[in-house]
Amino acid sequence: MATDSSQETRASQFTVVASDNRAEVPNTLGEPVPQPLSLLDQFGLWGNLGVSLLGFTAAIFVLQPSGSGPYLSMAAALAALGAGTVLGTLPVALVGVLGARTGAPAMVLLRGLFGARLSYLPTVVNIVQCVGWGVFEIVTISTAAHVVAPALPKWAYVLIAGALTAALTIRPLGAIRVLRKYATIAVLVVLAYLFVQLLRHPLPAFTHGTWSGFWAATDTVVGTSVSWVPLAADYTRHSRSPRAAFTGAMVGYSVTQVLCYVIGLLSLVTVAKDPNDIFGAFIALPVGSLGFAILAARELDQSFADVYSTAVSIQNLRPLWDRRVLAGVISALATAGALWLNIADYENFLTLLGSVFVPLSAVLIVDYFLISRGKWDLSQRAGTRWLMLVPWAAGFVMFQLVNPGYVAAWASAWTSVASWLGFTVQSWMSASIMSFVVAAVITLAVGVGRRPKTLLPNG
Repeated sequence: MATDSSQETRASQFTVVASDNRAEVPNTLGEPVPQPLSLLDQFGLWGNLGVSLLGFTAAIFVLQPSGSGPYLSMAAALAALGAGTVLGTLPVALVGVLGARTGAPAMVLLRGLFGARLSYLPTVVNIVQCVGWGVFEIVTISTAAHVVAPALPKWAYVLIAGALTAALTIRPLGAIRVLRKYATIAVLVVLAYLFVQLLRHPLPAFTHGTWSGFWAATDTVVGTSVSWVPLAADYTRHSRSPRAAFTGAMVGYSVTQVLCYVIGLLSLVTVAKDPNDIFGAFIALPVGSLGFAILAARELDQSFADVYSTAVSIQNLRPLWDRRVLAGVISALATAGALWLNIADYENFLTLLGSVFVPLSAVLIVDYFLISRGKWDLSQRAGTRWLMLVPWAAGFVMFQLVNPGYVAAWASAWTSVASWLGFTVQSWMSASIMSFVVAAVITLAVGVGRRPKTLLPNG
């Protein structure tokens, strides 16, 4: 019992230690936190995470945000892509700074914001969404692999993807370094090749199309980026410096996400006869099968991140549980889900994710940098801060009023609420921006009125 008590104390302090490239993630939260990841390692990690097969297919939601009707012009689509990437990635990079400063995983940081027990609420939400994303990624990987090499049945690729995902989580820092050394270069070569090949086809006039739906398109891109907020610190806590954590996430993720979406947009307006068959359009290009195979294999970093972050999130609830055992069990569950579940409605899933994590990121960033000024109690004894739920909830409500998504019953309910309130959505309104601003302003008001009683220095 004395050993457990000592480990729990260390888990509250999160002692960070400088480390070399042989260092690995500790198995529990009660051990010192190594920080061996360089700026290049962070570039490699976030650059790879910014590329996704789902990003290519999600380009249709930027080009045609309403799901029907006229396309946005390329000028409007590219502007939405740039704005959405910056607005969505900046909170990820700032939260990454918190991880590097404190050595704490993402969900443990929420102890400082909400208190230990109240942090369990967003932790459970994050666990559910990470498992869902893990299933989704394994399905995506197996589908892509089956398209390239149909000799094996799809279920076999599911099992292979699940096993490789589990293997990567055993030594996560080693996996990140492998990504930086090998995968990043291969992926950049493939993206550059696809970009050049697609530019060889005739393009529509740059201004041909509409700007109507610009903010809805922007919100879709924001949702893709900001979905990493509840995972970012799980990796940046091992960064050598806060600056490397911020720069690696902001630049690495932004550059590759923009390139990924641009390739998707170019495919839609040039070679893709069916928006649902962008993968087939890539394969039809010269040596396209090889490039697509590389992108499909690289997708393992997404499933790895989802499974590993699920394990680390569970450790906020049980700090001394071994993350290797947790990751193995979660990988098995995600693989089983990929075999038997049918996950669809990707756009709606992204919108709902954004509606939760955009305001949460605003509350987190404003409280840490402006109210608490870096002094948070991250222990399991951190007192509950009920008032911090107010700005989070207000931001969530604002998001739904502007953009309730496309799930029929959910959207209908929020339309009724907006009508009851006399709220009318204007074309210039962005759900993401307004949600973030509302949550940030109310956080400032709540924080100025009542600073937390118990704050401990952490970084």
